[in-house]
Amino acid sequence: MAEVPEHLLKRAQEARERAEAQQGGGGGAAPESSGAESSDAPAEESAGGPKIPDHLLDRSKSARDQAASGGAAPAAAAVATAPIPAGPAQPEPTGPGGATQRLLTVVKSGSIQDVKATPTDKVHVWPHLLVVEFVAALIFTAFTLIFSIFVNAPLLELANFNETPNPSKAPWYFLGLQELLTMFHPMVAGVTIPGIALFLLILAPYVDRNPNKKPEDRKFAISLMTIHLMFWAILVLIGSFFRGPGFNFVFPWEAGLFFDL
Repeated sequence: MAEVPEHLLKRAQEARERAEAQQGGGGGAAPESSGAESSDAPAEESAGGPKIPDHLLDRSKSARDQAASGGAAPAAAAVATAPIPAGPAQPEPTGPGGATQRLLTVVKSGSIQDVKATPTDKVHVWPHLLVVEFVAALIFTAFTLIFSIFVNAPLLELANFNETPNPSKAPWYFLGLQELLTMFHPMVAGVTIPGIALFLLILAPYVDRNPNKKPEDRKFAISLMTIHLMFWAILVLIGSFFRGPGFNFVFPWEAGLFFDL
């Protein structure tokens, strides 16, 4: 059963009090007050107040009539408990295939209430990565240009196959392999050791699965890469500055440098 709004109950109570006061003052004034009250509702409506439905006005009028005839208490109970007449039944909307689900029963509540984006530690490639790479490329290009201005790199004379330079050294980036050839068998120095090093570097991401990007928290990865670089850098330095005629070990401060850029 629908409840009558509070402001309508209050208005009905005031009407009953006025009816009782008029009944105590004289019976002849009741019709006038009824007419006056009936004219109040249109005045309120014209003043911009809420429009009262007709069935509530009829209920208030019947309450006033009962109050005038001495039945104030039964009228209050009737006003409080009388059902509101329902309007014409509206057809319930249905979806495809006659489905009657509401939208909120299908959509999860989390997708409606969660309006904040989930914080992530990822950034876009542009501009965060490409700008840094472009600046690094500019720095290395400028270094190469300045280095080429101050250090000459002339072409050597034609090679004489009857005279082998002594010492005969490979380019600096292959001196590590040439240094290994002086210590091990060519199969071991040229295939086995570089192959093992590359295989360990390939396995490194699967062994160390720490997603942290701080160097102090990536001890395994930092140690592995440091050992790899230092091992190769030491071999290149020895082959460049500590190898003389016959690719023999010499001290550069005693025999000089046997190294050309």
